[in-house]
Amino acid sequence: MPHRNFDIELQLLVDAIYLKYHYDFRGYAQASLKRRLTTAMSRFDCSTLSQLQDRVLHDPSVFQPLLDYLTVQVSDLFRDPAYFLALREKVVPLLRTYPSLRLWVAGCSTGEEVYSLAILLREEGLLDRSLIYATDINTQALQMAQAGVYDIDRLPGFTENHRRAGGRTSLSDYYSAAYGKAVFDKSLRKQIVFSDHSLATDSVFAEMHLVSCRNVLIYFNRDLQDRAVGLFREALCRKGFLGIGAKESLRFSSHAEAFADYALADRIYQKKDLP
Repeated sequence: MPHRNFDIELQLLVDAIYLKYHYDFRGYAQASLKRRLTTAMSRFDCSTLSQLQDRVLHDPSVFQPLLDYLTVQVSDLFRDPAYFLALREKVVPLLRTYPSLRLWVAGCSTGEEVYSLAILLREEGLLDRSLIYATDINTQALQMAQAGVYDIDRLPGFTENHRRAGGRTSLSDYYSAAYGKAVFDKSLRKQIVFSDHSLATDSVFAEMHLVSCRNVLIYFNRDLQDRAVGLFREALCRKGFLGIGAKESLRFSSHAEAFADYALADRIYQKKDLP
């Protein structure tokens, strides 16, 4: 019975969050939500999800820190370097054929992937004619992304990833370091628009040449995955590109037929030229 109660309380909690704060976690994978909320219960000194729900409903200061548990903030600059190498070698040559570019990093978290893409485009001479939309549902994470400030002890890992991703310059060209922090160049941010956007509830806002949504779909249930992929399909221009996470796939999506495998090992797909 306690296990059954947890499932009931979980449903009531995500419903309460949706009704009060308009954040929709109802389509997130249950197993993932259970793990994260179990950790959150300890953090907020709650023995049940019902107690946590009571605090969420009556103490607005609780919601933002809880949101950090519900939205996974794990990233690195040039995370999965092979993905960025494939973008550089296989996708960029086609992106060069467009006079201007729009790219969308969906679920951008604290911004590491956005800066990775901006640096790659700068190195390939495309950043000045590109506009990158960086979106997430966590406004606090977006603020961190917009600041572009990271702990300096992460830089050795960032630098190695950049090298393995085919970096053409030194990563140090793109940041300044002081007081234990690295601040990424403001010139990169000039081409980035940071915005709150939910794949669960919001719609398409522009036509894109590339959508990169990596390690986000894995936290959604099948219906929400379909909704998100449908948004990407709608957003992408003819023969536009979609990149997803290494452990994700379009195989079981109802939109799978709209995409062709382009660099399958690196989870890069191309929208088909369908009538």
